[in-house]
Amino acid sequence: MRLLRLASLAALGLILVAACSSSGSTPNWTYAPAASATPVASGSAAASGSPAASGASSASPAASASAAASGGAGGGATVEIVASGIQFTTTDVTAPAGQKLTLTFKNEDAGVPHDVDVKDANGGDVVKTDVFNGVDQKSVEFGPLQAGSYPFVCNVHPNMKGTLTVQ
Repeated sequence: MRLLRLASLAALGLILVAACSSSGSTPNWTYAPAASATPVASGSAAASGSPAASGASSASPAASASAAASGGAGGGATVEIVASGIQFTTTDVTAPAGQKLTLTFKNEDAGVPHDVDVKDANGGDVVKTDVFNGVDQKSVEFGPLQAGSYPFVCNVHPNMKGTLTVQ
């Protein structure tokens, strides 16, 4: 009887390991393994004419951010997006049109994986970061972009949304 119970537990463990590691399936739980997330060239990205509905509440006036000049040799601007408390604390960010941009994503959730995926009007990727655990930050260069609204989302936590406004 004891041997049968032990064999059943071992079989259950193997089934769970196989279910969690099957390739080609997208996990339906909080953590998704980091995929190769290379920035997508976005010089031809078309912006939508209207702001995207973010569905996220503004936490405070500090939840709005704008691009700051990067001072780098190539010019351009930096867009900063911050995640904290499993939400974007910067849900509305702005950037100048027609310039190269640097997206700096700060994940302030210790041990929690996040990414940022900026979309065009058709839902295509403009730029995205790798999924990484906090507390950490990553930067990705992209652009230039045309004026308009570009929604962004965390692919690990799809309820985390915001809008990049390029003007």
